[in-house]
Amino acid sequence: MPRYGYRELEPTREAKEVYERWIDFLDREIGKNKKAALREELVLDNLHQLLLGAPKGGRLNFNLNSELPYNVLQLSLDPKNITLEAEYYGDVDEEKYALVKPLIYFWQMFDRSPIAINQWLGLRFRAMLGKHIFKHLGKNVKLFHGIEFSFGYNLTIEDDCVIHRYVILDDRGEIVIKKGTSISDFAAIYSHAHDPVDGSIVENRKTEIGPGARLTYHTAVMAGVSVGKDATIGAMGVATKAVEDESIVGGIPAKEIKKKGDAKRFDGAEEGGEGRAHGA
Repeated sequence: MPRYGYRELEPTREAKEVYERWIDFLDREIGKNKKAALREELVLDNLHQLLLGAPKGGRLNFNLNSELPYNVLQLSLDPKNITLEAEYYGDVDEEKYALVKPLIYFWQMFDRSPIAINQWLGLRFRAMLGKHIFKHLGKNVKLFHGIEFSFGYNLTIEDDCVIHRYVILDDRGEIVIKKGTSISDFAAIYSHAHDPVDGSIVENRKTEIGPGARLTYHTAVMAGVSVGKDATIGAMGVATKAVEDESIVGGIPAKEIKKKGDAKRFDGAEEGGEGRAHGA
């Protein structure tokens, strides 16, 4: 049975040039602007053009009730006029979050725009922002549509990882996703837990995944749990305790089913081969 990796696809030459110029421009501007206000203005200008089709300009007319919905939309494109869930958490580092909040909002609004369907652009756009948001972002990381994270600054994603659609990365404590790990659609990784008696008491715990681990569809890893090297959590599984290296686990709570060395391969599966194929 063949081994399928990701295909290499390219947009038209003209489109590729424009996409790359835009991402390079944003990367430079974000990198040199270390103040939240400057990043807010950059995000506002770009969202205004992406979503409204025109540069920001002119004063809003607040006197006409008929224009209030448009005013709400325009005002909501400015990161300083909106709040995100993580801002309400008592353990947020306000100084760190102020610098990354405009970029997190840019990420979320991009993913809610029509151009987010453009996978070639989206993968590169998110990787560019991730460099400025996360504690560390490695090389050749694929970040697909709809990923949500809390603070961003407590998140490490190492080389060659794939994070699929609508994954939740709760980095209130800290999350480390190690090299070559694949996280499938709708999975959730947590790094904080609530006291079972008094829910206002929160404990942050470091959660580590991999290297080379695979979290399949709709799995969950609870705060402070480590998932070992080349381990797999089966669909809908909930890991409440450490998953050993090369273990295949499943269920709620997740329990070991077998070791990878004992697993039956697909009929005709090729041995060896280069690279690591990622899928859902």
